Amino acid sequence: MEPQWDDLRIFLAVAREESLSAAGRRLKVDPATVGRRVGRLETAFGSPLFVKSPTGYALTDSGQRLMQHAMRVEQTMQVAAEELSGEAGQLSGQIRIGAPDGAANYLLPQVCAEIAKENPDLDVQIVALPRVFSLSKREADMVVAVSPPTAGRLMVQKITDYKLHLAAARWYLRNAPPINSLEDLKDHKIVGYIPDMIFDKELDYLSAAGLEKPSLSSNSVSVQINCVRIGAGVGIVHDFSIPFNRGVRKILTEEFSLTRSFYLVRHEDDKRLERLNRFSEALCEGMRIAVQKLEAET
Repeated sequence: MEPQWDDLRIFLAVAREESLSAAGRRLKVDPATVGRRVGRLETAFGSPLFVKSPTGYALTDSGQRLMQHAMRVEQTMQVAAEELSGEAGQLSGQIRIGAPDGAANYLLPQVCAEIAKENPDLDVQIVALPRVFSLSKREADMVVAVSPPTAGRLMVQKITDYKLHLAAARWYLRNAPPINSLEDLKDHKIVGYIPDMIFDKELDYLSAAGLEKPSLSSNSVSVQINCVRIGAGVGIVHDFSIPFNRGVRKILTEEFSLTRSFYLVRHEDDKRLERLNRFSEALCEGMRIAVQKLEAET
């Protein structure tokens, strides 16, 4: 029995979700049907594709090999659908972007809104989480990252540099001990990342400033700058976030400044999808313009 594309589609959903029920919800198919389709594939290939583990359904070696082939079939079907529907090159359908919450909160809304305004059939989803996304599991179509990945079949392009500075609320600075040097920060509460939840070394801002463990911390950039805005202490914030937080201003700009970069990461198999290529181009250009404009306002 030859495997059918619909069976491969269900196989990919189980591999990505690691659960029959989650795959069923994703495809709007009954979990029992999902299980039967996987069983049919295993019979066709004469080898188990999954093993049930404490965390869900894990791929066997055979399943790992099949997944690479199935993803290529999936990508070919997507290209064919674009061409046969006459929509090649048009921005339509759903595109999901994974991004760290700094970019997701302060850059992507206006950039994606502008792209969507020009493409009414486009459905843009912004997944804002302080974590690493899996493109092979299709958790997102593309990812904005703070450092370029070094492994995997991925396409990586630098989007733009951005700057960070020490900052505090204006009223906090009026009432707190003076800050004329980095040494003076020892007399102040420091806001920053939860140390053991820093998922990328590029986010370890406090170490770069020679500061110790923060007094008030969060794994979210937005929570951190809100803490700074209400006068909870001094933090290192993205320059592009300051225009959205009235009353926050940069300090010690001559003594301390960080430059970091955003990268756009996509799966290598998607390079033939013209709509993703065009969306990526518009996204990168929009982010570059947004960072430049917002930083100029600080």
